[in-house]
This record gives sequence, C-alpha cells and structure tokens, in this order.
Amino acid sequence: MKISNSTAIVTGGALGLGAATAEMLHAAGARGFALDLAESIAEASPTLSITYLKADVTKSDQVDQVIDQIAADGPPLRFVVNCAGIAPVEPVLSSMGRHDLELFRHVVETNLIGTFNVLVIAAAAIAQTLPLPDGSRGVIINTASIGAIDGMPGTAAYAASKGGVAALGMPSARDLAAFGIRVMTIAPGTFRTRMNRGENTQAYLAGKVPFPQRLGMPDEFAKLVRSIIENDYLNGDMIRIDGAVRHAP
Repeated sequence: MKISNSTAIVTGGALGLGAATAEMLHAAGARGFALDLAESIAEASPTLSITYLKADVTKSDQVDQVIDQIAADGPPLRFVVNCAGIAPVEPVLSSMGRHDLELFRHVVETNLIGTFNVLVIAAAAIAQTLPLPDGSRGVIINTASIGAIDGMPGTAAYAASKGGVAALGMPSARDLAAFGIRVMTIAPGTFRTRMNRGENTQAYLAGKVPFPQRLGMPDEFAKLVRSIIENDYLNGDMIRIDGAVRHAP
C-alpha cells in the first residue's frame, strides 16, 4: 500500500517510538494524528505537521470520539499504529513484598486492553472506507516486545501484557481479512526512549546487544512500520527488531 493520500493514527504518538512513527508517516504523505495522554503531549516537541489529540486508549468513549472525528473528513483512514504502553518494574516476590495486583491490572489494561480497544474501533472505521483495486483497506500495527518472549526479572506484568499483544495478531488478521485489513505486530528490543533513561542504564543495555552493539533508535522502528505498510504480503506475523539480543535471566 502507498502511504500518501491517506490518514494515519499513532497511539502513544507524542513521544519515543510513536513520535518517530507519526513523523515518518507524515513525511511519506499521510495526514498524521498522534493520540496520547495530556501529560505526554505536554512533554512533546509539537510540529505543525501532526495533529495531537488527547485520548486514553483504555477508554472506549474517548477512542470512539477521536476516531469518529478523524474519519469524518479528509483522506481515508488507512493506517493505525499502536505504540501506547507503560513498563513499570516490580518482581513477583521480593524482600519488599509481593507484586501489587492493581499494578498488574493497570499494566494489562494499558498495554493489552488499550491495544485491543484501539484495534477494534479503528478496524470498524477502516472497514467503512472504499477499498483499493486489490481489495485492501488498511493496516493495523501493534507493538509487543521481545519481553513477551525473553521476560526479564521484575517484568511479569509487562511481559504478560505484551505476550497478549503478540497473541492478538494472528486471530485479528484472520478476522479482518474479509475487510481487506492487515494486522502485524512489531516486537522491539531495547530502544533509546524515555523507558530507558540514564546513561548508565543505556550503556549496560547496549552492551548486551550482539550487533550493532547499541540501543535501537526510534526512526529504525518507524522504518520497519513503513516497510510493513508497503509490503502487502506481510500479515498476521510478528517481527523482532532487536540487534539479535536475547535476554538471559
């Protein structure tokens, strides 16, 4: 699919991977929208090329409202990239006590249920657009994590939520095939974003990557999003982008 003359939505689009993706989609000719929480938008370096909209991905009414607003006019909604997520660290059990259930619930609600909420609402909107000559209507890309497979200590909630996102891809792709909508999943490794703050932390994590021995850059994630959109035969699968890192216990 061509990105130009279309509308694209990126959740978590104010910062990090989402911001780089929103910028890439605009540069490729799409009308771009970044959905995020108010506090994240306040931290962003806004550009006139992207429209920032406040929305909590876990709230169906908020997502419905903004997607209805976006789909009401302009180029057809074709692309949705789910980047919104959180990554707190808390062991299942430690000297500080046991894992807080409400924190676990919050992480799953944000990362998994939020992704599913946007996927369902966006798919319904994309399905209303006119198909291209080959029957295609759009692409939805979800963000899992290599943590879904190589879960590190203290990340039970995050790994469980991202494992759910990974499992969501194939059945969603099969459900949406009849509407000409592809669904793909990206599993990023360790990237230079606000989730990995601090020079010491970044240096330690970079040293674990076989090659290139550094953290991933947000624009590299965005380039993979573009490749997925433009390659029509990619559907229902998950792609790791991680420099061949495999987290040991």
